[in-house]
Order: sequence, then structure tokens, then C-alpha cells
Amino acid sequence: MTAPAEVRWGITLPVAKLPLAAHGALLQEARDLGYSDAWTSETNGADAFAPLAFAAALTPHLRLGTAIAGVYARGPALLAMSAAALCEAAPGRFVLGIGASSPAIVEGWNATRFERPLARVRDTLRFLRRALAGERVDEAFETFAVRGFRLENPPESPPPIYLAALREGMLRLAGGEADGVILGLLSAEDVARVVAIFDEAGRGKDVVARIAVCPTSDARKAREAARRMLATYLQVPVYSRFHDWLGRGEILQAVRKAAAAGDREGARRVLPDALVDALYVHGTPDECREKLERFVAAGVRTVVVQLYAYGGDPREALRALAPRGQ
Repeated sequence: MTAPAEVRWGITLPVAKLPLAAHGALLQEARDLGYSDAWTSETNGADAFAPLAFAAALTPHLRLGTAIAGVYARGPALLAMSAAALCEAAPGRFVLGIGASSPAIVEGWNATRFERPLARVRDTLRFLRRALAGERVDEAFETFAVRGFRLENPPESPPPIYLAALREGMLRLAGGEADGVILGLLSAEDVARVVAIFDEAGRGKDVVARIAVCPTSDARKAREAARRMLATYLQVPVYSRFHDWLGRGEILQAVRKAAAAGDREGARRVLPDALVDALYVHGTPDECREKLERFVAAGVRTVVVQLYAYGGDPREALRALAPRGQ
């Protein structure tokens, strides 16, 4: 099936097991294969901005986005400065994706309090709108105050700002005030429910989904890798509440019970194959592509492939998963 013209296909940077300095040829090939975007994330690897600055210097074609840059680890002004620099490096093709991240990353790793995430993201979004437009900002927002800040070099064209969102509050904020929404750790079937809420105020705006993919015919090995990842993520409070909301409370209760008893392997085992397969795309390249198309059919407009637990050459995987018609 050929992807509709309006659907964008992206890759996640940096690509696992490939040093950043070796990404030049891959980025050019990705564009040649029909990928239109490159997006970063922030956990405990690369930060969200440095790989995009590197990519901007290597290719003048790909749209570049952060998915996401957390609003707690950087101060509001520093976040605006980083975004302005990317706008200068990649004029007209940078998307600033922001989000709350999680308590483990914010408090456990970055020594900052994870408080009132919806309000903090809303305040940051409103500050960034003004700062990136070149305004002088001197205001006490609900969750922070900025006194007398103005960007020295505001971008000629401010970037679109997308929000990472899970449940109703953030989805409605994204639909009402942001330029797009970024989704993750959900199934194609979940997308329709989530997008319906976003569309109440954001119809016609971009819907980005970062999707973990492993093109392999070894289903057992793929599921083992997925279970290690999912059993951890599904215990993170923000994702746990999200999947409770999606109706998976009984499954998560079993995961929590095993984890509380110190039985990590048991926490993985209780995840049924059907859930693992819904949240983690694996199979032959054709099967993976067909599963990705289900996300498109459910309302995703930008599909971002995140290679996960793939043991081969990442360039071969991206070739195999390239958009049809290329």
C-alpha cells in the first residue's frame, strides 16, 4: 500500500548502534528512500537538540523535530534559545516538540521537582510563543516567572510547537493551543480514541506517533525484548495511568503485583502476547509496514520509526521499512 501524499514518514535520531558521526550517509539515504523527517527524544542517551543540529548541517531536506524536549530539565529561556538556534540551523524545517517527561527523568536524574505537569507544559508553551516571536517577556506564570527576557536572535519564522500528550487534559491543551500532538506507547487501536479528543480543538493539525519497530521474523526474540521495555515503562506513573485510562488496569495490576514482589521476570510474563504485539511493531518488513499503516488509518499523519532491539545493520532496516512507492 502506498502511503497517502499527506502522510510523513520519519526516523528516530540517533539510530541505535550507529555513532552520531556516522549518520551522514544514513540521513542522505533516508531522504532518498522517502523519509521526510528525523526526530529525537530525551531519556538517558543523546539530548534532543544536539543530534538535530548535526543533522541540519548534513542535510538541507529533512524536517527536524524534538519528540520531546522536556520542560523541566531546561529553564524556559534556555529552551527558547535552543529552539531559536535550531531554527537558524534549519530555517523553516524545525518543529519544537515539548512535554512533561516523567518523574524518573525529572526528579531522579535531573534534580528537579515534577509538579503540576499540565500547568507547567501550558505555561512553557505560552512563554515560548512569545519569546520565539521576539517579544520581551516579563511575567509571572502559574508555575514559573520570567523577568525581562528577550531572545537576542529570534527566528525569522517561529517554529511550530507540538505537545506530547497522553490523556484528556494534555490532549485538549495540544488541540487548542499547540500546532500538533506527539503520541507514544500506544496501539493503532488506541490512536482513534486519543485523536478524537485532540481533534475536538485541533482538527487538521499534525499527529505524530513515535513507534518502536523491529523488522524480524523471530517473534519470540522480539517479544522478549519488548517485554523488558514494556514491563518497565508500564510501571512509570504517567504511562501506568494512561494505560489504566485505556482500559488495561487488570493487566497492569498483575504487572505491579509481580514487580512489588521483586519478581521482574514475572512482571514480564504477565504481559500477554496480544498487548506486546499491539504496542511494539515486529515481524517481516512487509508485516511491519502493514502494521504502521494501521496507525495512519487511525489518524496518525507523521509516522516516526524508532528501531528497537534490532540486531542487524540499521540502514538495512530503514531500507526495508521505507515508505512504499519509493
